[in-house]
Amino acid sequence: MRYTTAIFDLDGTITDSGQGIMNAIRYAVKKHALPEISEETLRSFIGPPLKEQFQSVFGLSENKGADMVATYREYYSDKGIFENRVYDGVPEMLEGLKTAGIRILMATSKPEKYAKQIAGYFGFDKYFDFIGGACMDGRRTDKYEVIEYVLKSCSVVRETAVMIGDRSHDVTGAKKAGLNSIGVLYGYGCKEELEKAGAGELAALPSDVVEIVLGKEICRKGDVTF
Repeated sequence: MRYTTAIFDLDGTITDSGQGIMNAIRYAVKKHALPEISEETLRSFIGPPLKEQFQSVFGLSENKGADMVATYREYYSDKGIFENRVYDGVPEMLEGLKTAGIRILMATSKPEKYAKQIAGYFGFDKYFDFIGGACMDGRRTDKYEVIEYVLKSCSVVRETAVMIGDRSHDVTGAKKAGLNSIGVLYGYGCKEELEKAGAGELAALPSDVVEIVLGKEICRKGDVTF
């Protein structure tokens, strides 16, 4: 067994959450009378901390970015949270890791309250020993901060753990925390983004994650085909 602890991102790694997030972004943009944005730009909001992404895309102040997040939550907490689905193969992935004795944790930039609600609603909370996320008041939104929170809360030995996510900030957050990482290619990131960020290995499918975590020789970084 290569690792004993697997730490998962949520959006784009466990669930395809794009529809709900993008609908909530559209709602906030319209309510604040900001310019409409393209589908590609909308997709850029899936994964990164929202306040910083609003600031970056629209050139907003920190206070205005926080206002956008509050408006976003008006839609997301009621409707968007359920405009979501678990990726095909993910339940089998989690079951395979759990059966093999791997400790499964979550580190997401999504507010912890929402992450727990989603995990319970879709029934995959039973696989997770700990679900860690951002605070509703805007604290602990950076991925590195969330990862550190999870590591310390669960007394994780870093050499035995791996971070699994679909975006560059999952990889850079893991690297800063002293963890290896697996970039998944079925989410919202791409091979180029994950390789540039320094992902140790790539997984084309959820089943490949199981093989890498358990130490089987498939789907290494240079061997992924499409």
